[in-house]
Amino acid sequence: MSFEEKGYLTLEELDSKIPNYDRLKKGPVAIIECIQKIPCNPCQFACTRKAIKDFKEINDIPDIDFDLCNGCGICIAQCPGLAIFVVWQDYNELESLVKIPFEFLPVPIEGNEYALLDRSGRVIGKGRVIKIQTNKNNPKTKILWITTPKELCMDTRGIKVVDNE
Repeated sequence: MSFEEKGYLTLEELDSKIPNYDRLKKGPVAIIECIQKIPCNPCQFACTRKAIKDFKEINDIPDIDFDLCNGCGICIAQCPGLAIFVVWQDYNELESLVKIPFEFLPVPIEGNEYALLDRSGRVIGKGRVIKIQTNKNNPKTKILWITTPKELCMDTRGIKVVDNE
């Protein structure tokens, strides 16, 4: 089943967009899960390190130089498609850190644990929101810093927040 039929990407479909194992071990890195040619390029201008390569035309699919990326996440809030994430595989001995865009209400609470969701919206485990970052250029998109079990870092792309938790 294709992306268009199921409405989400699989890790296999993103293979060329994922940093290799050695790069993931070095520290935080952005992953751009954008695969459609559409007129959009704010991520290119958000990156002060020039890790997001120049577009030849506005419909280009973003390409990232993983060696230039330091995982700062400035690009996350600038993506209108909410398609940029940061993964820090070895955040600590037991956990990874994933930074995700978040535009829902209620906003989660720092320090609380939430259900982790994969790309299809399926619950895959539990993680803790350790920081909520707001970008001054796009305050409606929060950037959640979530600790996850290491084996879930490449699949975690959302959380489930329920009122009155």
